[in-house]
Parts: sequence; C-alpha cells; structure tokens
Amino acid sequence: MKPRLLTRSFYYLWTTQTAANAADVLYIMALTVLVLDRTDSLVSAALMPLMRSAAQMVSGFIAPLLINRFKLPSLLLISQTGQFLLFVVLALYLQLNSTAASLTLVFALVFVMSFLDGWSVPARNALVPRLVTREEGLLQANGLISVSDQVVQFAGWGLSGLLVAFLGPSPALLLTAAIYGLAAAFTLGVREPAEAMAQMQGQKADSEPEPSSSKWKTLTEGWQVIWRMPRLRMLTFMDIIDMLGGSVWVGAFTLAFVQVALKQGEEWWGFINAAYFAGTVGGGLLVLSAVRLIGNRYLGAMLIGMAGYGLLTMVYALNTQPYIALVLVLLMGPFAELSVINRRTLIQRSTSKQMLPKVLSAQASLLHLVFCISLLVMAGLAERFGIVNLYLLAAVLTSLALVVGLLGRRAFRDEPESSAASRPSL
Repeated sequence: MKPRLLTRSFYYLWTTQTAANAADVLYIMALTVLVLDRTDSLVSAALMPLMRSAAQMVSGFIAPLLINRFKLPSLLLISQTGQFLLFVVLALYLQLNSTAASLTLVFALVFVMSFLDGWSVPARNALVPRLVTREEGLLQANGLISVSDQVVQFAGWGLSGLLVAFLGPSPALLLTAAIYGLAAAFTLGVREPAEAMAQMQGQKADSEPEPSSSKWKTLTEGWQVIWRMPRLRMLTFMDIIDMLGGSVWVGAFTLAFVQVALKQGEEWWGFINAAYFAGTVGGGLLVLSAVRLIGNRYLGAMLIGMAGYGLLTMVYALNTQPYIALVLVLLMGPFAELSVINRRTLIQRSTSKQMLPKVLSAQASLLHLVFCISLLVMAGLAERFGIVNLYLLAAVLTSLALVVGLLGRRAFRDEPESSAASRPSL
C-alpha cells in the first residue's frame, strides 16, 4: 500500500487557510466599496491596502517573540479567532451605524485585523514541513496550497463583487465573519505530529543554557540566520527582486497597459487578470502532476520557471495585440508557479524546523516593506518612462534574479546548514 505523504492535520491547515483567504477577498471588496461610497475618493480607498501591508510588516517583525512563547497551531488559532471576533464587531458596528460610522474606527479595526493576519502566512508555511510524512510530500503540499490560493484569487474577486452588489457592504462583512468563524474552527484540527514536537522540545532544551537572551536577539534571530546562510541569503535576495518586478501586475498598472499599449477598454483589464489567474491555477496543477518528475531538482525547476516567466513578460511588454496578450499571460502562470512553489520548498528545506518560523517572519516583514516601496517607485517610473518600459523593467528584474540563481548554484549544492542555523550566535 502506497504510504500517505500528507497528514490529516495538513488538510485541516489547507482548509482553514483557504477559508481565511476567501474571507480576506470578500472583506477587501466590501470595505473598498464602502469607503468609495462614503468618500468618493480613490486615495482613501488606496489607504486600505497600504495600511494592511504596513500592519503585516510590523506583525512579521515581532512574530519571533510570539513564536518563542506559543506553538504554531496555537498562533494560527489566536490569529483566526481574533480576526473572527473583530470582523463581528466591525460588521455589527457598520450595520447599526450605517452612514454615521466613523471611517477612522473602521481603518483602526482593519489595521488590527491585518496585524493579527501578519503572522498567519509565516506560521502556515513553517507548519507545512512538519505536516508531511516524507520529504517528497513537501512539493506536493506547497503545490496544493498554491493552487487553492490562486483559485480563491481567480474566483473570489468576481464572486465577491456579485455578493457585495447583491447584499451590500455591511451584510457582506457579516458573511465574512461567518467564514472566518469556520476558518478558526478548522484550525482546531491542526496538530503537530508527536515526533516533530519531541524534536522541537529537544532542540529548545539544548538551547536552555542561554535563557537570558534579550528580546532584541529573539527579534533579529531570523534575520541573522538569513544573513549567515548563503542559500537563504540568495533566496531572499531573489524574492526581493521578484517582488520589485511583480508589483507591475497590481491593478492600476495592468489597466494602464491595457489602455495605452493594447488600446482596449476596461473589460480587457478583466480578461487579462482572469487569464493570468487561470494560468497560475493551471501552473499549480502542473507542478502537482510533475512532483515525481521534479524530484529533488528544486533549483533547476525554479530557474526554468523564472526564465520562462521573464521571457514571456518581455514579449508581453512589446506586444500590441490584445488576443496575443491573453495567450501570453495565460502561459506566464505555469512558469510563475513553477518558480514560486519550488523557491518556497527550497526555503523550507534550507533551515531547521525550529528556526524556520523566525526566518519566514523576517522574510515576510521585509517583503511587505519592499512591496510598499516598489508600488511608489514603479508608479513614478511609469509616469516618467511610460507603462511599456515599466513591463520591460519587470522582465529585466526577473532576468537579474535568474542570473543571481545561476551564479549562486554552489550554495544550493551544499547540504542545508540546519544545525548551524539553529545554533544561537555567541
């Protein structure tokens, strides 16, 4: 009988995160419509994603303190339950106060909810290696999570728009609260295997002789591991470059490209977005079907994905035919997923399970900061050099990340320095 690669706890984790992602999409849509109706200001509506990123960046920075104190399933439960309760408060407040509701209070609640959400993705990704029975199950687990993330993004925005239009923003937020309640309930089923728990407790016991480590040391431990390990340092650098280039797919930039380069209306903006998400869903399924073919050749698969994605982005930037643009973004999806899923797997295999949550928290905090900066920088570059050149720049950045990976292959050939990563610096 073929052994099962994924544990029951993984499927609980997968379900709770899918539900939480669906709730996120619905509440962002509902609050955006609410703010626009109240203020008729795009600037006010744009404050929400920036506030969310800022809160998640701060949350990612202090997450190591919480990781030292709580188990990862407990952190997820606190995050999901806290967001559920805050959504109930927000939805009831808006339902009772309607047009008299204070947007300042609404934004404050959004900030706190985003803060609670800030450690859920690092905790989830750190839990995944602990919830697979064999190493070959890791790529499969990451592929399943990526597919569900993209399906929610692909279908969620359209369905959320219909729900908000049909129910109205305030009732839609009550529905969001109910979905978050389900997410919190499923989190109760996430359990770390006894073997992994024993190993973690043993590692903590080994480090007991130095209990007086400062909070600052705890906060910076993940950053120190990234800096000390060539493999993690390189993967983080590649992530940063990818984030800089990937910001060009934010709605305002894609809409400008459709209007300026493709000479089409807003409906083609929707077509382009739908084609891209359809491609990423297909790409995730392709990775799942190719788990055995990829084996442990994560680096090669990642570099192939980056090369294909960079080349297609360059052709997309130079293309002026809308139907060809649809085909190009559809093809980009599989290459993007091949790169992202294998890079995530490499990061998870590059340090000890004990240190991984702190490493992922540090990376998440850094990437949220990079995303906020890149949005502002890319907007300025688009105005100065034009939207077509912005997409060419994105292709160049992906090529740069590819070159970094090719030049640093030696770091990936070495065995992961898990034990070194888990030792506190003297």
